[in-house]
Amino acid sequence: MNFDYEMIVCIVNVGFSEAVMDAAKEFGARGGTVLSARGTAAKEAETIFKITIQPEKEMVIILVPTAIRDDILHALYRSVGLKTPGQGIAFSLPVDHVVGLAQDLPKRDETKKTERKD
Repeated sequence: MNFDYEMIVCIVNVGFSEAVMDAAKEFGARGGTVLSARGTAAKEAETIFKITIQPEKEMVIILVPTAIRDDILHALYRSVGLKTPGQGIAFSLPVDHVVGLAQDLPKRDETKKTERKD
């Protein structure tokens, strides 16, 4: 099955989401969504005064055409991968239906034709 779009998910340390978007935009991504997250890896969690401190993360979700997916994933690996201060991981998932992208919006003349008149 061929997919036109892929969802790239990149999880990085707090403060590195802008670096993620800079790397992705260099290869054609137009924008993304940043979500706050927390890590659950046991070795990263520190206990201080019997309170477990878990590392804060940012999760960046970027929808891109499949044709540029590999370039973006490689750029993310280089700029915010595990061997960098961002300590990021990235993966992609196929997307089979997309609505609401700028190129999918009707042109102004078409919008007028579809508007309801009361």
